[in-house]
Formats: sequence, structure tokens, C-alpha cells
Amino acid sequence: MSSLNRVSRLVAGLVLLAGSAARAELKVGEVFPPLAAAQLSPLAGGEFPATAGKVLLVDFWASWCAPCKASFPMMTALQKDLAPRGFSVLAIGVDEKPAAAVAFIKKLAPAFPALHDRTQAFVQQVGVPTMPTSYLIGRDGRVRFIHEGFHGDATERELRQQIEMLLAEKTSP
Repeated sequence: MSSLNRVSRLVAGLVLLAGSAARAELKVGEVFPPLAAAQLSPLAGGEFPATAGKVLLVDFWASWCAPCKASFPMMTALQKDLAPRGFSVLAIGVDEKPAAAVAFIKKLAPAFPALHDRTQAFVQQVGVPTMPTSYLIGRDGRVRFIHEGFHGDATERELRQQIEMLLAEKTSP
């Protein structure tokens, strides 16, 4: 093997290693990064909501993502049905162009706060693997379930069951 070939392989390996280290995916059981510290801009639903002590569904979406568009009515239904019991949905758009995110939210008019991660720093910090990806977070701030993609009624049934379980859990004083 030539020395140029060895150097090319070494460089390619280092690039892969650096990429995987920078994008460590958040796992079930880990504490979700603080949302208030992220540089997220409000798109709809008012200012950043209080999330302490709530069961929270944080959904990452993009305007170009067809399953993302299909998931918004389901998340609106979850928000309307379960918010009185301590549940909230928070959607975070990752479009590079703010106008695309604004148009997406204006068209779908969600009943929950939608924010924009214009710099994509937060989506990288979380290590979101695909669009859409939702993180279901318990009252303790830990990730309890991760949903990659959106699969219609099956996703809604699974989420409702998981949310009900988390809402039923006792909180520690």
C-alpha cells in the first residue's frame, strides 16, 4: 500500500471519528439538555413555555420533511387532550432558512409552541438522527422514549400509551 493511500485512509478515519464524536446521540435515561439555554427563536405559540415538572414531547422537524407535516395534527390533538394533566408539546424546526420554517408553521398553525433552531446548534447538541424525531421526557427531565420518524396511527397509539404512563407516575417531593 502506498504512503499516499495510507495517509488518505488515516485522514478519512479521523474525519469519521471527529464526526461521530461531535454528534453523540442523546439516549434514553439521559437528561435532556436545558431548552432555556438553547438559542431558539419563537415561531408560534407564544414565548418559551414553562416545562419544569411536566411530561414533555420535544419534536424536531423541518419544512421539507413530509412525515413532519403529517405529525403536526397528531401532536395538536395530544396537546389539546393532555395539557390539562401536565403534558406539553414543543416543536423545534431546524431549517437553515427562517422563511421556510415560518411558512411551515403558518400553514399548520399548531396548538403548541414552535421554535426555530436557526443555527442548528441545539439539534447537533441533541444528536437528532432523522426528521422527525421526538423525545418524550419525564417530569424528572430525563429522556424516557425516543421516536424516530412518524408512522401515523401506530405512532399516535404508542405515544398516547407512553404519555399516559408518564403522567401517572408519582413525582418526588
